Amino acid sequence: MNANDTSLFNVNVSIVHPEYFFITGLAGVPYSHYYYIFLFCTYIIAVIGNCTVLLIIAFDRSLHSPKYIGVFNLALADFGETNALIPNMMRTFVFESQYISYNACLANMFFVFFFNTTQSFTLVVLAYDRFVAICLPLRYHNIVTNTVMSIICSAVWAFNAFLMALSVYFISRLSMCKSNVIQSFFCDHGPVYRLACNDNSFNSFIGKHNTGLYLIAPLILILLSYLGIFLALSKITTWEGRLKALKTCVSHLLLVASLFLPIICIYLIASTTYLSPNARIISLSLAYATPPMLNPIIYVLNTADIKLLIRKVFKLTKNRSVPF
Repeated sequence: MNANDTSLFNVNVSIVHPEYFFITGLAGVPYSHYYYIFLFCTYIIAVIGNCTVLLIIAFDRSLHSPKYIGVFNLALADFGETNALIPNMMRTFVFESQYISYNACLANMFFVFFFNTTQSFTLVVLAYDRFVAICLPLRYHNIVTNTVMSIICSAVWAFNAFLMALSVYFISRLSMCKSNVIQSFFCDHGPVYRLACNDNSFNSFIGKHNTGLYLIAPLILILLSYLGIFLALSKITTWEGRLKALKTCVSHLLLVASLFLPIICIYLIASTTYLSPNARIISLSLAYATPPMLNPIIYVLNTADIKLLIRKVFKLTKNRSVPF
């Protein structure tokens, strides 16, 4: 073997990838399969609910407006996230197949975080829609058009896909020679890069950057938008007018609370006290699984247009079922 061949061999073996990872899930928790069954129930509700919202918005032309383009994208992100996460959890833990191939693990990491970050940014887009609708009502239809909203949502999907692909690429540059055991319920970014035996400082930076970009920054933007909204509402002379305008924001506020509050609480608890691996897995899995289930329910219950359309569909179905 000549010098060139030796150099090539060293380059090839400088990065070590395991053939498989082992995902721990809940360790030593009795009757944990009941918890996974509960998560599967949330999955079924999330799939049915988000498919219903997607179909209603797609086929009802009266809902082809900027606000509902944002809602459509949120439902699509919810549908994607719950399908990227929970079926894999069922396969891994209920059927005791806790080994996952290296490439499948990276793909799982990409899709879970891609859809989750899209949820976060889409809520910012919907906050922008509410801000313009309440603060600049006379200019709303000129500023927030279907075309503008479609471009913004497309940019969100493209930007998140690029950033998550970049995050996964830098994971692939790590040598995983410490262990192949992932202390989580899916191929989570943090537990995976900490398995590296070479320098993972840039991956740590990416993790902190993504936390700031997709958790802290959206919250700040949403809070600023609602600060502007409340200032605009204070200028309305009647309480009836204020409540009518605020009512259009209730659904969005509930969506923001369901997505961000659990994650924030987990971060605060983890930063102030010790959070056991099992407690972390239960809290994070609930934080990931429940928003896709709750979001379509929140929109159906709090949106008059969707409720009216569902009533029409049920009435039409009932009338057709009545024999002549």
